[in-house]
Amino acid sequence: MSTALYLLIFGWIFVIVWVPIVILSQKKTHPSALFTLFFTELWERFSFYGMRAFLIFYMTKELFSQIQDGTADAKAYGVYGAFNALLYAAPIVGGMIADKILGFRNTIIYGGLMMAGAQFVLAYNAYLGNNSEWIFFLGLGLLAIGNGFFKPNISSFLGTFYDRNDKRKDSAFTIFYMGINIGAFLAPITCGYLAQQVHWSLGFLAAGVGMLVGLFVFYKNMSKYEDKGNPPNPEKLKTQKFLGMPMGLAILVISLLCVPVFSFLIKAEGVTNYILLIVGFAVIGYILYNSFTSEDREEGQRLLVFIALFIFHMLFWVLFEQAGGSLNVLTERYINKHGVEASQFQSVNALLIILLAPVFTWIWLQLGKRNLEPRSPIKFFLALLQMALGYWIIVMGVKTGIASGAEIPLIFLLLMYLFHTTGELSLSPVGLSLVTKLSPAKTVGFIMGSWFLSIAFAHKIGGYLGQLIASPAAGSDRVSELNGFMDVYMQWGVYIVLGASAILLVISPWLKKWSHGVH
Repeated sequence: MSTALYLLIFGWIFVIVWVPIVILSQKKTHPSALFTLFFTELWERFSFYGMRAFLIFYMTKELFSQIQDGTADAKAYGVYGAFNALLYAAPIVGGMIADKILGFRNTIIYGGLMMAGAQFVLAYNAYLGNNSEWIFFLGLGLLAIGNGFFKPNISSFLGTFYDRNDKRKDSAFTIFYMGINIGAFLAPITCGYLAQQVHWSLGFLAAGVGMLVGLFVFYKNMSKYEDKGNPPNPEKLKTQKFLGMPMGLAILVISLLCVPVFSFLIKAEGVTNYILLIVGFAVIGYILYNSFTSEDREEGQRLLVFIALFIFHMLFWVLFEQAGGSLNVLTERYINKHGVEASQFQSVNALLIILLAPVFTWIWLQLGKRNLEPRSPIKFFLALLQMALGYWIIVMGVKTGIASGAEIPLIFLLLMYLFHTTGELSLSPVGLSLVTKLSPAKTVGFIMGSWFLSIAFAHKIGGYLGQLIASPAAGSDRVSELNGFMDVYMQWGVYIVLGASAILLVISPWLKKWSHGVH
């Protein structure tokens, strides 16, 4: 058997043993709904990260294979950035629809069905072998819209099972985040293996099946919690019509009609830049307006804290999400992989989170008992420092590869992922928990969707960084291409991130004051 297949088998055995241990150790501390949503999100992330693990390779090696290498790379980075930007911009609308009309339950089911359908469209296109661009972009458009329905609302739904300042909340979101990453760990080693070793279509197909499994888990268990996640006005939803259709059906039809629009925006990624800027300024402007006009002064100032952390959260993900783009390409071409497929290295970050999330959960709980737990802005500060350290390490690895003329030793990549992961655990689950604490109760879905907008901006900027690396000058030979990686990573991943972390440290006392007791 190949190393890649050994890794696939080991991964599934490890998860089958590890997950019951985690659940049994936390079962008495948290409501059972946490574990239902844990498994639902696990399979949804299996679906998404399974496709993401090999998407950049599918585009450069198959979809755009007729284009010259450097140009194919640049086009693939642009599409990758635009797709992920829309993927994380769509939750703004999905959050509003849940808040105002459908409720969390229905919106999650809508999103899951669309995402599963999208993966099957992509699998069908790859199976045909003609790699039609228009079918491919339709699949990505449907996937982005489905994610908009699903992504903000499952996190917001989890928040409804805890009070605003419940000391278990950060711990719960860290466990939930581990569920995300169990799916993200299994996905690359499974879907990446099937796509790169067997056939591209099987990678997409496995991702679609994973999404259906997640929906089954959710639908089967949510009947236990009938008082949570329902539409704000169930009777009105049953009777209200739009365009002659029941409101629920009308939302589904309109969403499907928007798929070609999203497909066009992913393909014409230059247009997406302007739309993101307009939407971004409108959303931030709306939140600012509410913060200054809120009758509750404390509620308004909490929204200002949200906006400040939104910016630092965005910067973190600009660099983190190079993992599926330029870092994936660097791994494929220049890292000594020891027989493992490049796409399977996307599981390293997730494996480290599975192992370290319980450690971080324990640390936050113990520090909380002693009133020593750092506030969220300081956790964000620590995350940015770790991001910068990770990029400094990979830059040293690239320098080693240039000097030796050989492949870059794998240890540099693994150490980089280690520090990026500890940074992620200091920021991402804490951020999800924080949004549910800072948000006004009536708009938590919208504010959560706005939080994901920061990741949308991050992906778009991240695609731009990939295009800088793939510029013709950088790709003319091995040394110049490696210099392209090194220059961008040093400037953005080290210098800019360190500067931002210093600013955050300076303003953290004001953020603490304006949080008004939200830890």
